[in-house]
Amino acid sequence: MTAHAVAVGIEAATAALAVAGMGYFLAALVAARVFLRAQRRGLAAFAPGVSILKSLKGTDPGMLEAFRSHCRQSYAGDYELLFGVSALDDPAVETVRALQAEFPERAIRLLECPERLGTNGKVSTLAQMQGAARHDYLLVNDSDITVGPRYLERVMAEFAPRAEGAAEVGLVTALYRGRAHGTLASRLEALGIATDFQAGVLLSRMIEGGLRYGLGSTLAVRREALEKMGGFVALKDHLADDYELGARVAQAGYQVALAGEVVETSVPGYGWRGFADHQLRWLRTVRDARPAGYAGLIFTHGLMWAALNVVASGASGWSVWLLALSLFLRLGLAMQVGTGVLGDRQVLPWLWLVPLRDAVAMGLWVAGFAGNTIVWRGERFEVKQGRLSKV
Repeated sequence: MTAHAVAVGIEAATAALAVAGMGYFLAALVAARVFLRAQRRGLAAFAPGVSILKSLKGTDPGMLEAFRSHCRQSYAGDYELLFGVSALDDPAVETVRALQAEFPERAIRLLECPERLGTNGKVSTLAQMQGAARHDYLLVNDSDITVGPRYLERVMAEFAPRAEGAAEVGLVTALYRGRAHGTLASRLEALGIATDFQAGVLLSRMIEGGLRYGLGSTLAVRREALEKMGGFVALKDHLADDYELGARVAQAGYQVALAGEVVETSVPGYGWRGFADHQLRWLRTVRDARPAGYAGLIFTHGLMWAALNVVASGASGWSVWLLALSLFLRLGLAMQVGTGVLGDRQVLPWLWLVPLRDAVAMGLWVAGFAGNTIVWRGERFEVKQGRLSKV
């Protein structure tokens, strides 16, 4: 094959992938509109008792304020907050004690969970907390999640009885936006959450007729469904416990619902190494859980394929037009999902960073194919078939 033939082939391939990427952007825009339209319906009057479970290890920026947001709920039902630590000398204990003193009217309990049941320490703690929860609905979210005052109302309303013959909702999850802290890497991650990852969630929901997984920002689960799939202990060696919990609840015959509430997570002020480690951990976890879906991410990089097509074609008029159209659709998707769906005020000021964020994301996506090793909390693991093993 001649060099000219190779060059023509590269030009054709990048053009085709750019066009496919624009198709993805358009489909995701439609999915965002479908989600927004569905949120116009009223909330069901359903407010069962719920136990909020938080597995803690160390402290996060703004953690106390995140906890306070859970104590300021406008909720008609009863709820309690359970905080689990592996040892009572954990720095997070002081924050929980301060919360208890500030909100004496709230049912707030601190539990010591010393057993290490598997490689996933968070799930080990949750498994030990499960039996202590008083209510038949359990809600798990991360320690840095900040919520609005109607959070429980909107999440728990999704469990309301459905039409006769419809499967019960077993798990409710929620979209989230990231609050960046200082560094460029932190901004790029927050931008990716708002303009890329959540768009993919909405599109998969539309294409698959619902979700088949959960998001760690919110995992509200019916106790009956949790026990049917083996409880939290069944996930003790899984890294993507949020994904796996939703998948197993769906396999048990329940629906997984996406609430209209959007929560906020704190994105650390990463250096580039911490950012890369975190992104590769997520990417390799997705590749392990959904290999076909991970390969399909090739179509989400439409803007970068259009840019490469400009290079491959020698900046032909057609390629420049393709790049301009791709950029228009990409920025439109970023604004629709980031601001329209998530209400993320960071998106518009940082919109100019989207091409840089997409270039970095494409490089990390390629790197995600290069092994199964991840770094989690300073330790190296290998992820295989959803399970973690120490390296």
